[in-house]
Amino acid sequence: MMMTMTSSSTLMTSSSSSSFDNVFKKKASSSFRLNTLKTTAKTMRNNTKVQQKNIKTIKAEAISEDSSSTNSSDIFADLVENSSFGSSHNNNGFVERGEHIISSFNQNSPVISNTKNALKVFSGSAHPELSTEIANYLGMDLGKLTIKKFADGEIYVQINESIRGSDVFLVQPTCPPTNDNIMELLVMIDACRRASCRSITAVIPYFGYARADRRTAGRESIAAKLVANLLTQAGATRAVLMDIHSLQTIGYYDIPVDHIYGETVILDYLTSKDFHPDEVVVVSPDVGGVPRARAFAKKLADAPLAIIDKRRTGHNKAQVMNLIGDVEGKVCVMLDDMIDTGGTLLAGAELCRTLGAREVYACATHAVFSPPAVERLGSGAFTEVIVTNSIPHTPERDFAQLTVLSVGNLLGETIWRVHNDTPVSFNKL
Repeated sequence: MMMTMTSSSTLMTSSSSSSFDNVFKKKASSSFRLNTLKTTAKTMRNNTKVQQKNIKTIKAEAISEDSSSTNSSDIFADLVENSSFGSSHNNNGFVERGEHIISSFNQNSPVISNTKNALKVFSGSAHPELSTEIANYLGMDLGKLTIKKFADGEIYVQINESIRGSDVFLVQPTCPPTNDNIMELLVMIDACRRASCRSITAVIPYFGYARADRRTAGRESIAAKLVANLLTQAGATRAVLMDIHSLQTIGYYDIPVDHIYGETVILDYLTSKDFHPDEVVVVSPDVGGVPRARAFAKKLADAPLAIIDKRRTGHNKAQVMNLIGDVEGKVCVMLDDMIDTGGTLLAGAELCRTLGAREVYACATHAVFSPPAVERLGSGAFTEVIVTNSIPHTPERDFAQLTVLSVGNLLGETIWRVHNDTPVSFNKL
């Protein structure tokens, strides 16, 4: 009985000892595996660091060998860093294969152009001469695009170069034929928007429908607001306007608008004539143009101001009633934003001559010159008619007293400042 109990006790002790040894061995084995995993992970991290150094070395060597392959090297490095391409290769094999791939990129792949934040200027068909002047001022070529009309009059536009990520400026005055030029501008904007450019600025030296800025009778449209909505919906992100007929038109846009003054070019030209300050008077052809004329007179040696009182009897029809101010023996400078048929300016010039004016100069930014403007302006009532090339000038619009000044440099400087996010108030009257 005692022996049996002792044997049982011995067996139990032996069994417990065996179980303890098994547990100890399992723990030791687990600890060994854990240490092995830690060592393996450390080795993998070291290998990754070595591979990253090798990538940088490959990239540096590729750039030093051929600077034109920078974009290709960047692509290769990004591919390797974001994939497991080199994880199963030793360092030497990895470097050799990397060099081979970079060499293949440089030899076979086309050069990838970087157009991000680049400045691109495109011209519509309305005034390519002005667009060329702008490009020359900026020291660049105009962007390549195709504009054509189908047999039924539909407009087709295709951008013939990459503009992805670029700041695009579309130069298009909406002069006659007004509706065709507006539609062409809208199609150009849409084409640029679908080409993934960063921004689209509509540069409109002359804005058609600017005079339709308010209702003067019941059931009239406000076409200036309608055109502003069309430009915005087409995809324009900014507009550059010059000497808009009424500044309230700027409020019709839901996008930023930069308004510049082409009259500063005329001001510089008149200053070069060396008029005596006491002999010049600035004449506003109507009450609505008084703020413009007052600012112009202040810049022109702080000249006095005269105002013509007129009444409109219909579209493109006006009757001069009186002149407020003294013009006797003076050099009259009549200032307006545009010359359409020229009837108002001719009547004002004849009135100034009747009241004793020595000379009469007509100045306007936009030379619309609808018939019979050329005959009226060239009749001899004006000493000189000074306009800008915001609207294309053609030989049939020419006459002896006409002087055309360029606003290409002014628009070019404005485009450069908008592209570089700097103020455009440099030419403010």
